[in-house]
This record gives sequence, structure tokens and C-alpha cells, in this order.
Amino acid sequence: MNNGSLGKTASTSAENTAFVVLISCVATIGGLLFGYDSGAVNGTQPGLQSAFALDEAGLGFTVGSLLIGCVIGAFFAGTLADRMGRRNVMRLAAVLFLIGAVIQGLAHNHSLFVFARILGGMAVGAASVLSPAYISEVAPAAIRGRMTTAQQIMIITGLTLAFVVNYYLAAAAGSSTQPFWGGIEAWRWMYLMQAIPAAVFLITLFFIPESPRYLVSKGRHEEASAVLVSLLGPAEAATKLDEIKASFLADHRPRLSDVLTPAGGRGFLGIRAIVWAGLLLAVFQQLVGINVIFYYGSTLWQLAGFTEADSLLINIGSGVVSIAACFVTIAVIDRIGRKPLLLIGSAGMAVTLFAMVYAFSQGTLDPAGKLVLSQQMGVVAVIAANLYVIFFNVSWGPVMWVMLGEMFPNQIRGSALAVCGFAQWFANYLIAQSFPLMASGLGLAASYTFYAVCAVISYFLVRRFIHETKGKELEQMEG
Repeated sequence: MNNGSLGKTASTSAENTAFVVLISCVATIGGLLFGYDSGAVNGTQPGLQSAFALDEAGLGFTVGSLLIGCVIGAFFAGTLADRMGRRNVMRLAAVLFLIGAVIQGLAHNHSLFVFARILGGMAVGAASVLSPAYISEVAPAAIRGRMTTAQQIMIITGLTLAFVVNYYLAAAAGSSTQPFWGGIEAWRWMYLMQAIPAAVFLITLFFIPESPRYLVSKGRHEEASAVLVSLLGPAEAATKLDEIKASFLADHRPRLSDVLTPAGGRGFLGIRAIVWAGLLLAVFQQLVGINVIFYYGSTLWQLAGFTEADSLLINIGSGVVSIAACFVTIAVIDRIGRKPLLLIGSAGMAVTLFAMVYAFSQGTLDPAGKLVLSQQMGVVAVIAANLYVIFFNVSWGPVMWVMLGEMFPNQIRGSALAVCGFAQWFANYLIAQSFPLMASGLGLAASYTFYAVCAVISYFLVRRFIHETKGKELEQMEG
């Protein structure tokens, strides 16, 4: 599309900021797709087990199969974006997600369902790394943290929207496994509804400009200048264009091997130190166990003794609380910085996770082997879980995506995102795959002890290895 599709060249700072906010909102719909799928699968586990005769291991694989696609999509998205452009790869992701949603809702063959889930996962993985990267490349440093944090708000909004849709579909049908519209089971409609935000994402992507950093990397300087004028105004556009050009003065175009330590550079095991820092953030965001609540919230609370309806309502409450927490991050991230929020989050998650461990350890098992909590311990578990979600969404949830989008130099951003995105989604897959087996074999208390210990470790790793990026232009990032 031409750069005027969303408006004429801006002449004032207010108009430029409004334009940045508008196109950032479009990019974050990719986050909404990630969140919606994570929330949708939360209420479909009984239907999946019934339709495909799955045991606990089979359920873990089926739920986690999306993450296999996410690993693939995240790994190739960065390098593809360096070749095809950020916007074009996001369009491809929207198409894949749309196709995957429809097939998941209609498939009666388990292999076909898993294939569609992997297809959708490729879309989610690609969008998850490219949406924050795109926002970082179009937003000025002064508001970049707030704009990229919107990605996490959209993830949680997608989660909450899916929780609400799941709750009403299950209530209207009688349960998630009962037939609903057209004789199709309610749990299948939970997947089919994902096609709506996917279609919206695809359509709106035709109304945003390409990243000016990508255009400069391809030598398309006139196009980059036009985009920069619409983003920053004519007074700053020329200066910024020269800065971006200077950052691409390396002797080759961006490539995957750029993550390796250059001659005389800082690194470990042949990989740049800045990439290791990104890997730390990517992996530990998952090791603290947040997606156990995202993917298995309904199952988790039923294991803790709540009914299916009560479990779905708890999920909705957690989603609303998460959105509120993200707005706190928007208010402070460009003021107090990224690193302080990460440290606060690590400490808060450790405390609340250990509180959940205590509550679960006080439960008893009924004759069927199901955990039963007293009313008092059930309340403790729910409060601790919601406080844990608050700490995550004030800190590691949005800040990890903010930093991955902005912490790498222009020359290596696509390649570093490929590696860190791969690691983030692979860790996500391992957590999702292992939880049903850990919960049934070790119990909830032991499972959550592992996540709590990881939260403690993350605190000390952030203190030692993460450096602040608040207020820095992308052209100032070193690696």
C-alpha cells in the first residue's frame, strides 16, 4: 500500500503520534490472535479428549502442538522479514491463522486437527515476534515502550475474549461437549470463532506502511523517507533517515549468522552477549509457568476442586485483572524503565507461586485421585494465582516483548528475533507438554514449586545480565 492509505503526511507532532498509535494497534492484532488461541484451547480439553480419545499425554501433545508451529514460525519469521518485509510476513501469518482456525473447528481426524493447529501456530509464532519488532521500528523512543506494551494488552484481551466466548458457548449449549449451532459441538465453535480476529488482522494489514528500517536495508530510501515523514514529521525525518542508513553500513545484508560473535566482540559459545540476554528473557518468561494458567486454567481449577462453570469464570476474572495490570505497565515503563519492572515481577511471582504451592500442599485426594481443597485454601489459591498474574503482566509479560523488539542493533534484529523467538516458543512448548504429566504424576504442589524456583532464579539473572534500554533510539543499541 502507499504510505498515505491511513492519512496524509502529518504536519504536527500530535498527528504523527496518532498515526503511530493507529498502525501500532493494527500490528498488535497479531498478539490478540496469540491470546485468543491460548484462551480458546483452555475450554476445549474435555471436547478434545472425547472426540479423539486422548489420554493425558495425548492431550498435552494436542494442546502443545500449536507451539510446535510457533517454534517454526518464530524462527523463520525474523529472517523472512529481512527478505520480504515485516508487513508481508504478518499478512502471511494472518492467512495461515485463518485457515488453521477453520480446520481446527471442523476436523474429525486427529492428525488433520494437529496439522491445522501447527499451521495456526506458525502464524502465532511469526506474529508474536514481528508485531513488537514492527512497533519498535515505527515508534519514537519516547513512547516505544508504551506502544509495544500494547502487544501484551492485546494478548490478554484475546485471552479474556476467548474466556468470555467459551463461557457463553458452554453455558448456551449446556456444556462444552454438547451440540450447538448447526449441530456442531460448542468446543468446536470455540476454535471457529478464531477466524473472526484473523480476518480482521489480514484486512487491516493492507492499511499500514512498511517498516522504514526494512526499507532502508533494501536501499528503498525514498519510500523510507516518506514513511518517516508520516511517523515523525518532515523536520525529523531526514535526520532519522541518515541515522538508519549509518546503522546499516555493515559489509553485508542482515543474515542469520549475524547472531554469532564478531571478531573482537563479546560473546559466549560463539554467540553475541546481547543475544544471550535476549535468550534469557525469552526462556524464563515461560519457565515461570504463566502459560499453565493460560492453557490449562480451566483444567487446573477443576483439579483444585472447582466446577467447569466456576473454572471458566475464574479465567475471565484473571483476564480482566491481567488487562488492568498491563495498563499499569503502560503508565510506568517509559518512566522507570524495563529492568526495574522485571525485578519487581520476578520477586512478586516467586512469592505468589510459593503461596499457591502452600495451598495445593494442604489439599487431599478423593477416591478418584482428584485434589480437594478446603474452602479456605481454595480462596488462598485463587487470590495467589490472580496476584501472580498481576505481577507477570506488569513485568515479564509485556517487558520481554518490548525488549526483544528494541534491544538488538538494526543489523542483527531479524536474526536475533529468529533465535530468541525459537527459544521462547520451544520453552513454551515444553511447559505446555509437561504440565498434564507433572500434575498427574507429581501433583500441583511439586509442579508449582518448579515454576516458583525459576522465578527466583530469574531475579538474579536479570540483575546480572540485563541492561536498561529506556529512552534509547534503536540506532543506539549495541551488540
